[in-house]
Amino acid sequence: MWVLFRILIGGIFLVSSLGKLLSPYQNFLYVIQAYQVLPSWGEILVAQIFPWIELIVGVFVFLGLWTPWALRGALALFGIFVAVVGQALIRHLPLENCGCFGGLIHFKPQTVIIMDSASLVLTLLALRNLTKVQKLSLDFYFDHTNGNQ
Repeated sequence: MWVLFRILIGGIFLVSSLGKLLSPYQNFLYVIQAYQVLPSWGEILVAQIFPWIELIVGVFVFLGLWTPWALRGALALFGIFVAVVGQALIRHLPLENCGCFGGLIHFKPQTVIIMDSASLVLTLLALRNLTKVQKLSLDFYFDHTNGNQ
């Protein structure tokens, strides 16, 4: 079960990043601008870099490579998502789509904050059960091929 949770967490980031990376960065830039939390130079920087961070975290969590650090990265990202979407909901910003998955999947902000909050809790639980999460992972494989048990 814990391995599936790790794969699910990583899969969320993989789908999210690919949805953004397969489109021009300006598409994600428009999403970021709608949340009204960054200065314009920050919006451009985040639109260009953030999908790559999601991809890297997603690959590492999905494969179980450097799992404790990858899960901490996922935890930080989910925390950012909850904060950004939460402030948009509190401020009643007119968002029809969260923009979280680029053009691949569309969720209303009210739905995605629940999903991100649940993912945040799931990631916390995964960190607390790290040895179970690392089964069938690259960490587990490398640890056992080096003779550690």
